[in-house]
Amino acid sequence: MTFNPLEQRGIPLDRQLRNWRELDVEPIDPDHCDPYTRCRVITLNGIEVEAVMFSHQFARHCPDPEVKRQLAEVRYIEQQQQKVVNWLLPGLASVLETTIAYEQVAVDLTAWVARSEPDPYLKQAYQFGVLEDFDHLYRYANLYEMIEHRKADAIVESLTEVMPGRPTKFHHRHPHDNVRDPYDRASADPLSKLHALTVMSAEQQTMNFYMNVGPQYMEPIARRLYQEIGLIEEEHVTHYESLVDPGETWWEQLVNHEYNECYLYHSFMEQESDPRVRAIWELHLNMELEHLRIACDLMRRHDGREPEEVVAPELPNVLTFEPNKQYLRGLLDTQMDLTTLGAGYVQDAHERFERLQAQIHGGEEPPSERVMAQHRDLFGREYRSQTEGEHPDAASREKVEGRDA
Repeated sequence: MTFNPLEQRGIPLDRQLRNWRELDVEPIDPDHCDPYTRCRVITLNGIEVEAVMFSHQFARHCPDPEVKRQLAEVRYIEQQQQKVVNWLLPGLASVLETTIAYEQVAVDLTAWVARSEPDPYLKQAYQFGVLEDFDHLYRYANLYEMIEHRKADAIVESLTEVMPGRPTKFHHRHPHDNVRDPYDRASADPLSKLHALTVMSAEQQTMNFYMNVGPQYMEPIARRLYQEIGLIEEEHVTHYESLVDPGETWWEQLVNHEYNECYLYHSFMEQESDPRVRAIWELHLNMELEHLRIACDLMRRHDGREPEEVVAPELPNVLTFEPNKQYLRGLLDTQMDLTTLGAGYVQDAHERFERLQAQIHGGEEPPSERVMAQHRDLFGREYRSQTEGEHPDAASREKVEGRDA
């Protein structure tokens, strides 16, 4: 059944404000919830944070006080939505457990987007990035077993494999080589715009999370690993945000943001296995429909265009959290040795890449390699969860007592 959010009426804005009792949601049970329910919570928190921060930036560049007041009113509701969504995460979960869930989001969200992306250049951008998040999951999983003596599969539940991706130490690139070419707003598939905004928001959330939680650890190796991967998340946000056409007007961007929120709440409502959480997605969808209507009216008044000129006439197929094991294994088999050069990709290390590698590593192994060495010293081997067999890349297979694992 098709769903056109431009034709739907949501909850009037003056009825959307919630009291403390309504905001005080019961968190999900970390030991019994569907891991993909947690992934949907994390994704939608990133989307709501991006909506709020974009609205603030828009307000700071807008001279019209009436528009600023309209943005502020909607933004306050978006803040309430963010509080409800993020407060679904359980306080019992440690920072590392939440980190592993964040990386599961990065892997399976970006893999699904790569599979679904119609534009070859954009598809390659997602394929490139997902192999790096895949390796981050592997490094954090080994740190988790070292520090908390638990296995990451208790969190990802075999839906996502845990094994090496493109080695984290090779993710450090010159900033110039993290800037991609943007899509053309006049000709891009509307789905491509939603994909770019979604993955950018998710990666931005991860960057912000690591910027703040990293120094909360006492263990030196944990502090160092968060510092290293936190810098790579800066690269990833640059990578994904540069895919968005900077020629989009503020009004156009506002409509895209609100439309994307409708798309994701609708998608997750359709697949949510927890009835209580599903009811929240449905409520927020009905709120977002009104936010979209307001954004469309602002676009008509101030940009002189109809929203149908920039967004799809109906929502695309639902964005789905599901295992992507075979798809990722195909990428591991063919794209492990890629790096970036300018706005493109190359297999061979180039002078600018090697120069930055030498500067940042300073002749030593980075934290992402040290955590593996420490784990091997403690346990005699690495932590992996390879449900589909040995690693597709022969060089990445674990060596155990002189043989491949």
